This record gives sequence, C-alpha cells and structure tokens, in this order.
Amino acid sequence: MDKGIVIKSTGSWYTVRKDDSACVDCKLKGRLRTEGIKSTSPVVVGDRVLLEGDMIRDIEPRRNYLIRKSTNLSKRSHIIAANVDMSFLVVTFRLPETPVEFIDRFLVAAEAYRIPVCLIFNKIDLFSSKERVQVKQFADIYRIIGYQTLETSVMDMTGIDKLQQMFSGKVSVIAGLSGVGKSSLINAVDPGLQARVGEMSDYHQSGRHTTTFAEMYEMQGGGYIIDTPGIRGFGLIHIEKEELYHFFPEIFKVSAGCAFHNCKHLNEPGCAVMKAVETGIISGFRYHSYLSMMEDTQNKYR
Repeated sequence: MDKGIVIKSTGSWYTVRKDDSACVDCKLKGRLRTEGIKSTSPVVVGDRVLLEGDMIRDIEPRRNYLIRKSTNLSKRSHIIAANVDMSFLVVTFRLPETPVEFIDRFLVAAEAYRIPVCLIFNKIDLFSSKERVQVKQFADIYRIIGYQTLETSVMDMTGIDKLQQMFSGKVSVIAGLSGVGKSSLINAVDPGLQARVGEMSDYHQSGRHTTTFAEMYEMQGGGYIIDTPGIRGFGLIHIEKEELYHFFPEIFKVSAGCAFHNCKHLNEPGCAVMKAVETGIISGFRYHSYLSMMEDTQNKYR
C-alpha cells in the first residue's frame, strides 16, 4: 500500500505525490465518494492518502483544515486545504476591494482550527503616501490583535523577500478574492513555478483569475504553497453562536470581565465587550463583523 500527499484536485481526479516522490493521477474508491461525506469534495489538497494503484483508498486523519460553507449548497461544506502550517489571506483595497467582513470571517475559520494567519496587503504601489498611511493604520488594528501582516507589491517587489522567508519550511495556503494577485505573488517569490496568472490588460485593473482548482507547489527555497481558486464569499460552518466570540481574540480576552459567564456580548448588562467597543479598545468594525455573524439564523452562516 502506497502513501502520499494530494498536490492537485479538480474535484473529479487528484494528483498525488507519493512518498517516493513519484506523482500519479488518481480517482476515488467508490466508498469514499458516498460514505457520510458532507463536503463538496471528500479529498482535498494537503490530504495524506493511502493508494491502491491509481485509486485513493483512504484518507489519514487531518490535523487541521480550512473550511467554509459551500456557496450554492448551504448544507454542505467546502474544505479549501488540509494539514497546513500557515494561511495567507491576500487583501486589496480596490480592484477588487476586499470587504472587512470577508477578512474577519476568514480569520474566524482559521482560528477555529488554530491555523496561524498572515494578512497580505497587496498592490500597495497603487496607493498615494496618504493612502499608504491609511493601509498601515488598518493593518495595525490586526497586528494589535495578534495577526501578522505584510505589505506587498509585485511591481516593485515590496515585501517579496519577507514573504519568501515566511513560506520557507512550511505548508502554507494562500487565499483571497479573485484578482487580488495570489498567483502573481507566488511567481514573484519563486519565478520557476509559473503558477497560472489571470490576464491583465492593465495593472490597475482587477484582472481575471484563472486558478480554477487548488494546487500545491514545492518552493525552491523549501516549503510548499497551496494556491486556491478565488473565493467570492466566506460562509462559516460548524461554529455555534455560543462559541463564536472565542474566535475573535480581542473579544475573548475582554469577555473575562463580563458580569455573566454566558454573556453573548449583544445587549447584556455588565458586558465588558460592549464597554471595550465604546472606549475604542475593541475596533468598531470588528465588533460589527461579530454582530453580523451572530445574526445569521439557525447557526448557518452566509
């Protein structure tokens, strides 16, 4: 019985790099396609699998994974990648604009499975000096919470050396909206990879992202990076409303001072979280993201 890691998934077939470094295209054994699977794909990039010829016979237990609710199938989930050491969310402020709540939903999903996150603020060469100050102020909010942040540009190679260091020796996943420049960043870090990049008639346009499936690349400097399709929305799944605040680090920290142990931080008397929002200790937009997620009905998130 061979073992290996899934390095590419199209949803119908998979490329597995076996432990002897040989790559083989595989399909799923029938049992795996139907046995209690509530995900859009039972096998994902990063999975360790057992092979029987060109068939994936079984999946080894995952140590973590990054999951969201499937866009069109509300009762099903979409696992983006498994067994990762680090996740990178690429954020742009225009062309396209990344909504704040999208950022916060991604962070909650990563927190739920204890996956460290770095927020990459990309295409900063498009901004004036004044706008760069605003980007830094926004990034500082997340740095204070405890998240790593990095400003990047493939046009002038800002932050690329640092990004290369962060990729080194790890299995990382890079995600974001379509057109934020994920594949361009990967190619800037390691030009030999030549990850597919969406056509751009002008750098000041959002472009068309052509990554349609997840794929893992081995970096020349060591480590692996999983490039993912552009994500339009990030719906949370498998998170109860009562535990949601646990995945907002600043809210969880302050909540120890609430008058009631079961405080939901909405309108309860003696809520230390609401007081922290009023005094600016907790960012207003982060709290708004929390409220938005709490408002989703029956624990099913948008």
